[in-house]
Amino acid sequence: MTATHSVSTHERNRWMVPLAIVTAIVIVAGWFPASALWRQQAQIDTTSNQIAALQHQEQTLQQESKSIDSKAAAIQLARQQYQLVAPGQYLIQVIPENSAGQVTATSGDPGFQPLVAPSSSAPLVSSTSTAKSSHRAGFVSRLVRTLEFWR
Repeated sequence: MTATHSVSTHERNRWMVPLAIVTAIVIVAGWFPASALWRQQAQIDTTSNQIAALQHQEQTLQQESKSIDSKAAAIQLARQQYQLVAPGQYLIQVIPENSAGQVTATSGDPGFQPLVAPSSSAPLVSSTSTAKSSHRAGFVSRLVRTLEFWR
């Protein structure tokens, strides 16, 4: 009986070791934060790409600032992008015509907008403020109208 008993114990111990190893692997794999590490690596890659793009943009801007560093380049930039002129000079803009012979407004300049009819504009003074101010006379009424924004 001792011989059969030691054989079955030995056979049972032979299966326990691989079973314990497989169980340990399953536990470690279940608790291992692989998905979190994957997401963090993706975020690191995205951030490093953004940093590289910003560094490239910084180098480009530094090169541009070096090229604009001279006075002549700054004057040329002011004329081209901001329509600035030197003192004593005049800026003349030539506006192209369309096929009907009308001048087209290519920019958002409010001077090119059509005039508003007086009948369609809102009154600047309300009737309640004029009724109140008509009862006052002299310096006090002028002072109140001047400081009307306090109401």
